[in-house]
Amino acid sequence: MRIGEVARRSGVSVRALRYYEEQGLLTPDRGPGGQREYAEGAVDRVRVFQQLYAAGLSSSRIAELIPCIDTDTTTAHQRAMLAAERARVRERIDQLTATLARLDDLIEAADNRRA
Repeated sequence: MRIGEVARRSGVSVRALRYYEEQGLLTPDRGPGGQREYAEGAVDRVRVFQQLYAAGLSSSRIAELIPCIDTDTTTAHQRAMLAAERARVRERIDQLTATLARLDDLIEAADNRRA
């Protein structure tokens, strides 16, 4: 499929897809006219990248984890990296949960003052 189709189906810009290529995260084939041709799995792969970016992983960190995604195997180094990233994400979730509870308290207090 062409780059525009991958962009539309994955919800990212064409520019983002080109960036993923530059970072070595996504490798399309080239058609006869030099146009990018992506495999069907590219959409799911891009969605995984988006999740990892949203969780705060850098493109270089994601590139290190690509073999885990592609082969479903990990080295000791990759497992350690995954564990560290998981701990970082867990800490962020805990912080956000505390912030959410504080906002709930503020909303409740404001609602009680109006009642």
